[in-house]
Amino acid sequence: MAEQNIKVVEVKLEDFFTKVLSVLGKITDQQIADLLKQSHKTISTAESFTGGLIASHLSSTPGSSDFFIGSIVCYHSRIKVTQVGVPAAIISQHGAASRETAIAMAEGIKQRFGTDIGIAATGAAGPLPAPPAPVGKAYIALASDRETEWKELNLQGTRSEIREKAAQAALGILWLYLGGSEVLS
Repeated sequence: MAEQNIKVVEVKLEDFFTKVLSVLGKITDQQIADLLKQSHKTISTAESFTGGLIASHLSSTPGSSDFFIGSIVCYHSRIKVTQVGVPAAIISQHGAASRETAIAMAEGIKQRFGTDIGIAATGAAGPLPAPPAPVGKAYIALASDRETEWKELNLQGTRSEIREKAAQAALGILWLYLGGSEVLS
C-alpha cells in the first residue's frame, strides 16, 4: 500500500475560538451523530487521559454503530505503541503527552480501524504533571484522508473538569471538521 502524503496542520486559532468554543456545551451528541451520518464518514478514537469520554459521547446515540467503529483507551505508553501504532521513538523523544504523540495516535487509530476519521486525545489531567506536559496541557488530533489537524490546549480545573473539557474540545474540532455551523443559544 502506497503511503499518502498527508498534510499536518494546526487548527487555526480563529476557527478554534470563533467556531469551536462557541458551540461547546451547546452541541449535542445527537447533532454530531447526525453530521457523521450525513457525511457518510466513519470514526474511531484513541484516548489517553480522557479515558474513553470521547467514545462515550460518540456511542451515546441510537444507530451510532453506523459511524462509530471503535476506540482504544491507550492510557499507558505501551498500549499507544503496541495497539495504536505510535512509534516508540516519538514517545521517547517528545513524551506521551505531546503534539507528536496525539498526531501519531489519530493517524494510527484511523489506519488500525480502517475509518475515515481518527481522533485522539492525550495530555496531563493532574494532579501530577506528565513531563514535559504540565497539568492542564492537552493535545487533540484529528486525522482524515486529506490532512491531520491538531490543537494544543491549556485547560484549568479539577482532574475531571480537565478531562471533560478536552473531550468537549475534541468533539468541537470534529464538529468543525464536519462542517457544523454555529449553534444558536
